[in-house]
Amino acid sequence: MRLARPRWSGTLAVKAAVFITVMCCALAALLGVLVHVSVTHQTVGEARDLALSRLEDATRAFEAGDTLGFGAEVDPPGLPAALHRLAVAGERGTMVAEHRGRPTMWAAGPADGERALAVAVDYRQSARTIEALDNAILWSSVLAIGATLLVGAFAVTRVTRRLHATARVARRISAGDLDARVDDPRTKDPTRPQDEVAVVAVALDSMASSLQGKLLSEQRFTADVAHELRTPLTGLHAAAELLPPGRPTELVRDRVAALRTLTEDLLEISRLDTGRERLELDTESLEAVVRRVVRAAAGAPGATPGIGTGTDTEVRVVRDALVETDRRRLERVLGNLVANARLHGRAPVVLTVNGPVVTVRDHGDGYPEYLTAHGPQRFRTEGGAKGHGLGLTIAAGQAEVLGARLTFANASDGGAVATLTLPHTPPAGAGPRAGTTSSTGDALPDGAA
Repeated sequence: MRLARPRWSGTLAVKAAVFITVMCCALAALLGVLVHVSVTHQTVGEARDLALSRLEDATRAFEAGDTLGFGAEVDPPGLPAALHRLAVAGERGTMVAEHRGRPTMWAAGPADGERALAVAVDYRQSARTIEALDNAILWSSVLAIGATLLVGAFAVTRVTRRLHATARVARRISAGDLDARVDDPRTKDPTRPQDEVAVVAVALDSMASSLQGKLLSEQRFTADVAHELRTPLTGLHAAAELLPPGRPTELVRDRVAALRTLTEDLLEISRLDTGRERLELDTESLEAVVRRVVRAAAGAPGATPGIGTGTDTEVRVVRDALVETDRRRLERVLGNLVANARLHGRAPVVLTVNGPVVTVRDHGDGYPEYLTAHGPQRFRTEGGAKGHGLGLTIAAGQAEVLGARLTFANASDGGAVATLTLPHTPPAGAGPRAGTTSSTGDALPDGAA
């Protein structure tokens, strides 16, 4: 089983810290080895020269029959065997070895045919010098690596903090906040050199400004077109009402009504685009709102026969909830979801209330793939479907104004499922009903909301 690496291990700061640590360790090791080799070579060389000098003096004394001097001896007991063999063979040599529990520099040469003349020089001071040097190299390397890591972490953190700020602004822009800007202070001073992060920040701010300008132009165009169409359509509607009864008159009135609906939808979208919509909050029973929406849909002009008659549309209440919301906007969202289910899906259409969550499901072919992946898009419909593709766009916009979350998915056994999750205000001293299921529409009992 392959273990997943922690997410933080892939961050730029961690990668930079690892890189700096590895490079510092490599550099410290290289410098330490060079200094160690150089000092050791010099220290050993000095001890070797001293030992060979004493060996030469001892050799002259041995040949003259004089006293050999301190540290010189023929075939001393601690002489390394390899050095003894070299001396017996007629050669001179040196070697560092342990003698009586301390490091000793030995120098040996031939004394006569089968014996070796050797000199022992105390090597403890030289060994301590090398050991102290190694410790100094080790601790200085640790301090240097630590200081480099701190400075590097500070420098990298400054860069990553700016990158995270840029990423946050990019996410805000993608979420619809076109006023978001990075405003990196480095970009405001032309005399300061611009690094790569500042260049990215400038590019993102420029892109956001350009996108905002284009969207504002589109919104103004939509609003202007809707306003300009409203006046002639009002007159056209009044004129259509004066036409004599007949099939041609019904067709004209139907098309005029469709144009008026489209114009009103465009005006509503333009108002939602401005982001200045204000809520009129009140505490509502979610079950009552849902029943009212279904009853209104059943009596709407052009309603499909059988829908809302108590057999094709159901309201299922798992758990009612009181929500503080704008009733008009909530009814608009649910009404559009129900209308879309009736227009593009198949019966039965089921609305389920479960606390602050309302689901609207039909049993048709489901939502198109683009809609479940990216949400509704204006004027986009699939497969020659009826409508202008604005109903779900308005529902999503009004849900955003309400602070609710609207998601679109397809049921595993077929059918489209829209889920609206509302901010929930717990009812004060009210006991919500649970587990009730009823059909709604024209057959609602008297007094039902």
